[in-house]
Amino acid sequence: MGDVNKRLSSSSASLKLLLFMVPLIVVIGCVALLGPESSNWVFISHYPWAWSSTTSTAVPPPTSSATNSTIHIEKLVASTKDGEEGHVGLRSRVVGSVHNNREEALSDDSVLNRSASPPLAVQPIQSEQSNGNEEESLSIAMSGTPTAMVPTYESQAVPMEARVPREYSKLEKLEAGLRRARSAIQQAKYGNQSQDPDYVPLGPMYWNANAFHRSYLEMEKQFKVFIYEEGEPPLFHNGPCKSIYSTEGNFIHGLEMDNQFRTKDPDKAHVYFLPFSVSMMVQFVYVRNSHDFSPIRQTVIDYVNVVAGKYPYWNRSLAADHFMLSCHDWGPETSFSVPYLHKNSIRVLCNANTSEGFDPSKDASFPEINLQTGGTRGLLGGPSPSRRSVLAFFAGGVHGPIRPVLLEHWENKDEDIKVHQYLPRGVSYYDMMRKSKYCICPSGYEVASPRVVEAIYTGCVPVLISDHYVPPFSDVLNWKSFSVEVPVKDIPNLKRILTSISTSQYIRMQRRVAQIRKHFEVNSPPKRFDVHHMILHSVWLRRLNVRVHG
Repeated sequence: MGDVNKRLSSSSASLKLLLFMVPLIVVIGCVALLGPESSNWVFISHYPWAWSSTTSTAVPPPTSSATNSTIHIEKLVASTKDGEEGHVGLRSRVVGSVHNNREEALSDDSVLNRSASPPLAVQPIQSEQSNGNEEESLSIAMSGTPTAMVPTYESQAVPMEARVPREYSKLEKLEAGLRRARSAIQQAKYGNQSQDPDYVPLGPMYWNANAFHRSYLEMEKQFKVFIYEEGEPPLFHNGPCKSIYSTEGNFIHGLEMDNQFRTKDPDKAHVYFLPFSVSMMVQFVYVRNSHDFSPIRQTVIDYVNVVAGKYPYWNRSLAADHFMLSCHDWGPETSFSVPYLHKNSIRVLCNANTSEGFDPSKDASFPEINLQTGGTRGLLGGPSPSRRSVLAFFAGGVHGPIRPVLLEHWENKDEDIKVHQYLPRGVSYYDMMRKSKYCICPSGYEVASPRVVEAIYTGCVPVLISDHYVPPFSDVLNWKSFSVEVPVKDIPNLKRILTSISTSQYIRMQRRVAQIRKHFEVNSPPKRFDVHHMILHSVWLRRLNVRVHG
């Protein structure tokens, strides 16, 4: 009887368990059939999220749709306390780290093959294949490269014919054009030379002549610059044109008058120019001999506050697509007035000193040209190598750490190397350059020297003696092919270094100096491939290294 009761009890327990499980299984089956209402694919962006802020707030990624190719997770960068990175009241959405948002190259090659300065990291893209459908072409150009694709349920897929064509923003179209330019430049490195009615770059003076030419043509095809109109002369929209800082004023005036690259529509611009002149601020804002830099610093802070408050573009990129230009020694110091200006923006500087924070991957070096009359008349040209009787020449004031060493070892010490602190009466400075095979160009207090361009103008091979100097346009020009670089420690061996260069090698270098001279000439109005356009090209190259997301 006991066994019977045990069996009945066990059967009852099993029945109860069965009655409980059946409804549970039914509920689970219904949930599985209905499934979650979610997107078809989730694309995980490949961009790093390194930007940090003490008050930043993470924004959750939006739900992906069938028409979006990539989810871009964003961070809000809030204002920090006054005087720090947020002092201009910035609160903007940025994708990843702005300071480190130079696109990583897919290979070891840079866009322009190689450079005396660190290579520019430009990401090549696949050649766009299009059947004439502009919408499809843009989609290919702007789609990201996802690191992972996570499928959900195929039953939720949207038929192709039911998808609504995506409407791209102006910024996305600009970025698409830049990606096509990158691809064209990358392909040109190994392709045929482009045709040009004016000038075709050739020779070892260029790291890669084909790539430079294609890049220049792409710049002419699409590059647009917006100049902020705020500010009044003499500090803004103005600059010296008849002094050692002449390239500062000449570029500002040339760009203001430009009809090809300047645009009045900021939505069409690839870069935004801050048209202040450091030279004019030193003249009109700085109190002479006061050693107080704060008036200049405050002027720049106020100007950035104005444009950042009036326009969305500074905040959108945290200055990564903005540029300033200065040939004054205080140009770098001025850029430190606003943290984003020196950290993120394109700084075009004569004083291109890597030991003082000059970054060749985002900053550009341009030449210091002393135009005492405002033009180059009488400065260009010199005799052939056979008519140059002086081995090397220098004349100049003693300032900075290098020139005293040069004068100590060579002033009035050798008939072949003419080194003077003061030229003898009746001797012409430019005539001596034209008589010399090599022109010695030592740094002064700052690394840049107008003697570099003066040597090029007169057909004299420059001898660069400096530390941490990035020569002008060195992302395009191979300076080692037409100049001599002498370390400061080798100044005592200067004659031995120069005489060890064979006559045939010197002649080649001298001819190359004459060939690249056009890139340093000042023209009014500017001409293709001259110094004005080479400065623009330097800015264009660095804009290619930045991808801006709205």
